Amino acid sequence: METGRTRLLPIPPIEMEFIDQNEDGQLGWKEVEKQFDQSDYSPCIDIHGVVERSSPKTAENDLHTSPELHQASDSGFRPPKIRIALEASGRNFHGRITEEEIKQAILYAASLNRLSLSQDEACECARLIKEELDADQGAVELQSTGDNLSKTSPMPGTPASYLSHPKQSLITVLFRAHWRQVWVVLLWLAACLALFVWKFLQYRHRSAFEVMGYCLCTAKGAAETLKLNMALVLLPISRNTMTWLRKRRWINSTIPFNDTINFHKLIAGGIVIGVILHAGTHLACDFPRIVNAKRSVFQRTIAKGFHYRQPSYLEILGTTEGATGIAMVVLMIIAFLLATRPSRRQHASLPWPIRRFAGFNAFWYSHHLLVLVYVLLIIHSMFLFLTKDVTEKTTWMYLVIPVLIYAGERVFRIIRSGIYDVQILKATIYSGEVLSLKLQKPTGFQYCSGMYIFVQCPQISTFEWHPFSLTSAPDDDHLSLHIRSLGDWSYQIYSLFQEALASGKANFPKICIDGPYGAASQDHCKYDNILLIGLGIGATPFISILKDIANGQQGPQLDTVKDIMAHDVKGPTKAYFYWVTREQGSFEWFRDIMKEVSILNRKKGVIEMHNYLTSIFHEGDKRSALISAIQALHFMKSGVDIISKTPVWTQFARPNWFKVFSGLATRHGGERIGVFYCGPENLGRDLERLCHKMTAQTSTRFVFHKEHY
Repeated sequence: METGRTRLLPIPPIEMEFIDQNEDGQLGWKEVEKQFDQSDYSPCIDIHGVVERSSPKTAENDLHTSPELHQASDSGFRPPKIRIALEASGRNFHGRITEEEIKQAILYAASLNRLSLSQDEACECARLIKEELDADQGAVELQSTGDNLSKTSPMPGTPASYLSHPKQSLITVLFRAHWRQVWVVLLWLAACLALFVWKFLQYRHRSAFEVMGYCLCTAKGAAETLKLNMALVLLPISRNTMTWLRKRRWINSTIPFNDTINFHKLIAGGIVIGVILHAGTHLACDFPRIVNAKRSVFQRTIAKGFHYRQPSYLEILGTTEGATGIAMVVLMIIAFLLATRPSRRQHASLPWPIRRFAGFNAFWYSHHLLVLVYVLLIIHSMFLFLTKDVTEKTTWMYLVIPVLIYAGERVFRIIRSGIYDVQILKATIYSGEVLSLKLQKPTGFQYCSGMYIFVQCPQISTFEWHPFSLTSAPDDDHLSLHIRSLGDWSYQIYSLFQEALASGKANFPKICIDGPYGAASQDHCKYDNILLIGLGIGATPFISILKDIANGQQGPQLDTVKDIMAHDVKGPTKAYFYWVTREQGSFEWFRDIMKEVSILNRKKGVIEMHNYLTSIFHEGDKRSALISAIQALHFMKSGVDIISKTPVWTQFARPNWFKVFSGLATRHGGERIGVFYCGPENLGRDLERLCHKMTAQTSTRFVFHKEHY
């Protein structure tokens, strides 16, 4: 190592030594290249970074046959002949390196990692490296100083509580995490089973049993469960009612309002089973038995219901009961198929004719066809073959209250959205086809951080409403939204605002809003410690929470249960925010907000923010070594991360979630941490399993929440 003084810079554990400058001011790389040509590869390596001593063949592959190098070469960009000599063989090389060559090396490293770095930024970084070389007489050692980045580095380690805390049974952990879902589902199943058995036994003792047997009992039992489920399925999507009930502590503590959409889907599954049993047994069993029954048995048992004339199969289907039943089945099949995930997202696995008509619009409109199903259901229930007693025609009794609640909500939403006068204060287009809207806050509009609203653009459709999380804090004087183009409607609204901004005129499309509505993220106020995990645009519900917490350090917070300002409301004392994105441009979306939160958070340090960019090779990889170096130098000099352009340090690749959770378990032993996630389902399931595992094996309890819209 050179005798000059060495400065330690806070970056990941990668050691480099920049080559000294010689006296004549000329580059000394020819000596390095000469050694390289003599097949002694260990002293030198290109800008990819640090490798161990390798064979000549391996080194040659690294330096000349790398796919990234070929890709850059094919695009017309030639890698600069700059290499960093390492102390791998105990030998040092000396020479002068210019800022221009350093800049070219930086730009090349950025291209390998799919980073956008301007010429000015590259020049600035090259200047910083050159200054360090001059100041340190040619030697700069870069190594990890974890203490300096405690606010931005991961929290590795094995929890001490692993050793001290007795393991809990996984069944116990699962029950504690899901007991509210369990009792609601069990109650629903018990109600369905009780109704099925009651109706099954009732028709077992009727004269029609002689003709149709247990097929009749099965069909009637399934019909009774259908009545219940057709009523219940409306309640979870009565969003205003759910939001109002969520504010009642005793109800919120026993009913899992965060899973209303899942419960809606579960009931829909029950409806599918009921339709198969009811319609299937009627069509395949009951009707053929009526047609083929002995005339004497038919006359003695059910002839009165058919005006004493034994019908044919087609005549039964042509009755009011048969026609309405078939119509309902057809409409339900259309609505249910278009509601599946592949159909909503127009998955490539769908056949071309179906994929052409699938999508969110098809799902939305087909779901509203179910209004006709309810009308047909009432008609169907009033004309029954075997039931003439009005007291047994009970379908309307099941439906009346849920239908009134749902219909009342729809009317209320129309009136409220018409009252809200929404003015667009600012519209911004970001990379990744993201539209940011800053709206005037309507008079009397109160909400909690983590809530969402529905947005309508009449210029696109007067019927479609789409949910979006609010990214403004409750005490802001405006509302803000971030809309990413992921479907037909979002692409259209993005295009409309893009055209308006390109024209230079503030002639924006009209926007209507409805809400606010409760979401899982609201529950962050229940915990002293929270972990917020957002993937890509999934960070939106947590931006509002971060701003709310940061503002709360300056003054009173919002009571998320009673929707009132109160000085005695206690918010989280510690919040960890992990944002994982694949594109560097994504950091633009919330750059100003993250800067604002960082400033407000300086005094108490309640919030720790962690950015992860998955397009960069992981820390320690030779292809990201130079990026690590310039990131550290720039952060040390300016306090701003050169990748995200915020005070939040950007880490490379994906987080090691086990290390993250282990570090939190160590830091918060014996405490409870609320984990809030918004992103793809696959990672959500993995994180939920990790929460259960860490809760079972440590003294820290992790409670998982996922956003559902």
